[in-house]
Amino acid sequence: MRAAGAVFEQRACTELQRVGLTLLARNYTTRYGELDLVMLDGDTVVFVEVRHRLGASRGDAAASVNQAKQSKLIRTAELWLAQHPQYALRPCRFDVVSYDGPAERASMQWWRQAFEAG
Repeated sequence: MRAAGAVFEQRACTELQRVGLTLLARNYTTRYGELDLVMLDGDTVVFVEVRHRLGASRGDAAASVNQAKQSKLIRTAELWLAQHPQYALRPCRFDVVSYDGPAERASMQWWRQAFEAG
């Protein structure tokens, strides 16, 4: 499962870099959770959660970023910002990049500002 996740994280990173975002960190892990990608979009720090679902029996990939997952991402982002004070006063947002379906046919959906921290 982790190897498949890495493939989709790389796909998302490549596509976001192609449209102008800059990678700051990948797979930042704390006891609260993990940030798949931390990127810079202009002056904005973007915390990107990458999700893939093979089938829709439990909903689509983006829908899997539920309230509990959002809380973990927010707490982990707070820790990342505390460790990187040069970004602490910049605007931040949480994006979700989702892929649904078999890997070879999964198309990317990019949900900018997918949820709010406050």
